[in-house]
Amino acid sequence: MSVRLAPIVPTARAAMLLALAAPVALVIAATRPDAWVIAPLAGIVVFALLLIDALMAGRLEDLRVTVPGDVEVGAEQSLGAWVRLGGGWPSALQVALECDPRLAPGGRMTFGLAHEAGEWRGSGTFTPARRGTGRVSRAWLRWTGPLGLGARQLLGDLDEEIRVWPNIAAVRSPALQAFLKDAQFGLIARRMRGEGAQFESLAEYQPGMDRRRIDWKASARHVHLYAKEYETERNNQIVLAFDCGQAMCEPIQGMPRLDRAVSAALATAYVALKGGDRVALFGFASRPEVSTPFVTASSAFHRLQRAAASLEYRAEEPNFTFALATLAGRLQRRSLIVVFSDFTDPTSAELMIESIGRLVSRHVVIFVTMADDELETLSAAPPDDLEALSEAVSADLLLRQRALVTRRLQQIGVDVVEAPFDRIGTRLLDAYLEVKRSGAIG
Repeated sequence: MSVRLAPIVPTARAAMLLALAAPVALVIAATRPDAWVIAPLAGIVVFALLLIDALMAGRLEDLRVTVPGDVEVGAEQSLGAWVRLGGGWPSALQVALECDPRLAPGGRMTFGLAHEAGEWRGSGTFTPARRGTGRVSRAWLRWTGPLGLGARQLLGDLDEEIRVWPNIAAVRSPALQAFLKDAQFGLIARRMRGEGAQFESLAEYQPGMDRRRIDWKASARHVHLYAKEYETERNNQIVLAFDCGQAMCEPIQGMPRLDRAVSAALATAYVALKGGDRVALFGFASRPEVSTPFVTASSAFHRLQRAAASLEYRAEEPNFTFALATLAGRLQRRSLIVVFSDFTDPTSAELMIESIGRLVSRHVVIFVTMADDELETLSAAPPDDLEALSEAVSADLLLRQRALVTRRLQQIGVDVVEAPFDRIGTRLLDAYLEVKRSGAIG
């Protein structure tokens, strides 16, 4: 890190003393004009103490700033600083870092350092708000003298990069790992019978079985109840299609909807890969932008994560007709297509419905959208004044339009998953497992 020393600077305490000295000087000038020299002498004394205090703060011998190379969006992370001073009696040290706004609001992080065994150490936390590569470009170090009047300040140039990846905390969650452990046990110990649509064998009917699976002809021949067992299909094709347009870039609880969708999608993709299915990723805005080949093993899950990290935020309306037609042309067999999107006006929603409707004839489609908490809050707010009443009416109208769009999607055969952002992952996983159990993909 290249270092440049800045001039000695006054602290807030010194500025306060000078501000208090001004009215005292006015009083002296008004009551004892012959004693006017006291005021400038007091100012000189304060400036002298400021300089002496700054010099007593000591000199910098070493400064190191450590930043993490890889982090996940929306997850709290920390970075640290280590400082060694030579001589002096510093009273406080503070570090400020200039960084990309995606790492911290306003592009600035500030934290203090504590004295430990002759050295000064400290760390600060930050929560990345968007994916991508964020740079930490500059560092300021400020340390004050024992009186707290003067400070030394240092400016250093940094060239550190922090790569912000999609958040896969759901994949590491104990609940999902326990589910996968049970699923893997069943996969190794036996063929997965009892679910799916591919007939496997007949088994004696036991209490608790689904009565719709009773084979009445076989039961009549053997004068005993027998039920059909099915084998769960594998090697199904799952496509995760992301709308990267303007509506999906809007934040929800401090994180873009697109990143919320990516986290939910990757958790479902991990389960699908563990279950023997094939997963691909597709991203689009005004045109298709990201398209991966099908990943066939859970060991290659990082390829999906890397592809999801390359999804860009686009301040433009998505072209569903072009994008979904391109996707349909690349699929050679029946697949499950999961579309992550949102809509803001009836016109764009109409084009979206028409485009998705063309997929339903050949593929299974799940449409995933996040509930708009802000609209629901505005709609339920008490009409205390005309402005609140107008906002409530507008919000209620938009909610009705959203409900109409979801009903139309359901009418053409689309499975709609709509839930708050913190429950969208589990709802999507349930929907995927239900489709897989029904055998509708193969």
